[in-house]
Amino acid sequence: MERDDEGEAMAGLIVQQSFPEPRPTTNPYLVMLRDSIKELPGVELRTFSWRNALTRRFDVFHVHWPEILVSGHSPLKKLVRQALTLLLVGKLAVTRTPIVRTVHNLDLPDGISRRERWLLRVIDRRTTLRIRLNPLTPLPEGAPFETIVHGHYRGWYQPFERSPRVPERLAYVGLIRRYKGVDALLAAFRSVGSADATLTVGGKPSSDDLVAQLRALAADDPRIALHFAFLSDAELVSAVTAAELVVLPYREMHNSGGALSALSLDRPVLVPDNDVNRMLAAEVGERWVSRYDGDLTGAHLEAALAAAKDIPEGERPDLSRREWDDAGRAHVAAYRRAIALLRRR
Repeated sequence: MERDDEGEAMAGLIVQQSFPEPRPTTNPYLVMLRDSIKELPGVELRTFSWRNALTRRFDVFHVHWPEILVSGHSPLKKLVRQALTLLLVGKLAVTRTPIVRTVHNLDLPDGISRRERWLLRVIDRRTTLRIRLNPLTPLPEGAPFETIVHGHYRGWYQPFERSPRVPERLAYVGLIRRYKGVDALLAAFRSVGSADATLTVGGKPSSDDLVAQLRALAADDPRIALHFAFLSDAELVSAVTAAELVVLPYREMHNSGGALSALSLDRPVLVPDNDVNRMLAAEVGERWVSRYDGDLTGAHLEAALAAAKDIPEGERPDLSRREWDDAGRAHVAAYRRAIALLRRR
């Protein structure tokens, strides 16, 4: 048994996460991860505050998107956070506390400063163990890792009412960024011949310029409906379940919560053809994951929509490998392994 700096009796494993107490806009992945770990005996999980991270004791620091630690909405706030991040990394080194990092993205974010890049590399060098969400994520040679797949959303969406399925409805839902290819989806849909086909796009866009571009692409096609706003969980469930097919035309796709979100609501997806998506199709069932090669076209949309119609009513994709109970236990095992690795060093 040990004590934190306030003299509280502590037992078992104390995990400090890098995300704050969840809000309505928090990524559900983080909330479900928190809940799956908190339910395990002998584990205390703390959400992030600078006070917690800098002044209290814990056994492991789990970071998800480290760039959030060193960013800010103003130059002063950014500078303060960067100084605090250096203090935190120094504390972790002095106390020999391991950093466990989930590798959500393959590359560093675009548009960050040299100082931010340097800080992120410092965190990367101090990382004891990495968690990857699929077995194809590249990692530094010799770096310790665990593979823990992204859990499904079935329990998360269960409280929300589903919409009746609309024949020939396609949908895109989620944050709208240029790399997600929504412009290519609108251009491809315009060439779909069926007058009964419809497309709904819902999500918060990254810029006014992108909104103007998408509105121009959709302007003279009454079959396209655009809703540029952050979607609540209830709105997301309604939009996804109203569709026969969810289209995710990302220009780069490696880990997609959007695909798992649609599959958790029993809707098939159309995604780019790559190794990760082929592996997903083999896991959940080929008919649930249609894929296209090259640039997205109207023919790809029509073929995937026809395939979606062939899925029998009541059939569900196989998400049995993605239970959150399993993910929680696997994370705790990864934390304990990281502690053991650092002690051996």
